Amino acid sequence: MRAAGLVKTFGTIRAVDDVSFDLAPGRIYGLLGPNGSGKTTLIRLLTGMARPAAGTVEVLGVAMPSRPNLSRIGYMTQSDGVYPALTVGENARFFAAAYGVTGDAAVLDALTLVDLADRQGDVTSTLSGGQRRRLSLACALTHRPPVLFLDEPTVGIDPLLRVQFWGHFRTLAEAGTTIVVSSHVMDEADRCDELLFMRSGRVIARGTGRQIRDRAGTDDLEQAFLAFASENGVGR
Repeated sequence: MRAAGLVKTFGTIRAVDDVSFDLAPGRIYGLLGPNGSGKTTLIRLLTGMARPAAGTVEVLGVAMPSRPNLSRIGYMTQSDGVYPALTVGENARFFAAAYGVTGDAAVLDALTLVDLADRQGDVTSTLSGGQRRRLSLACALTHRPPVLFLDEPTVGIDPLLRVQFWGHFRTLAEAGTTIVVSSHVMDEADRCDELLFMRSGRVIARGTGRQIRDRAGTDDLEQAFLAFASENGVGR
């Protein structure tokens, strides 16, 4: 995956401001930053759901936006992207069909990964909030995408489910999936292979958690973030 000189504006606001990077396959990349730092807008640019004012994006060697390439990309949004009136199985099969997947094998694999295979007949509106988040993740995986974007996937879920989610993410990465996950929770940072700190639409630091701590001269990632924000003139 490659981004080069990405810019996205809303009026006079530069929501994404000259962002460039290359991401290797089979790794978990964390977009870390406070609300309003540009994480969601950047993900929308990477998935082709928004067009940049400047710059280019390539995912799996294909320039985005590209409708055909969407069949190779998974995207879990901040809100639950499932239909409450459908059953668990119907939701999963609907999203699989939308991606051109036939048969139930991939659907069963996705539901098994998130421990919902035995709930296929349950109406989605009867699920708990955490179960709906798990179903949203499964729906993003029904077509077995090699690239997965997760926008604040652990917001509003309990600590146990958060640990389970990160276990799922690691399993997928070890199987070769490239994962980009956004979060404003710094204690999730060390679960990522590499971090990109964002502030005011810009990537202000990149590296492993250890590398970022060492460069900032602190063991506290929040303090490291503040140090890089100040250094880049975006801490105000």
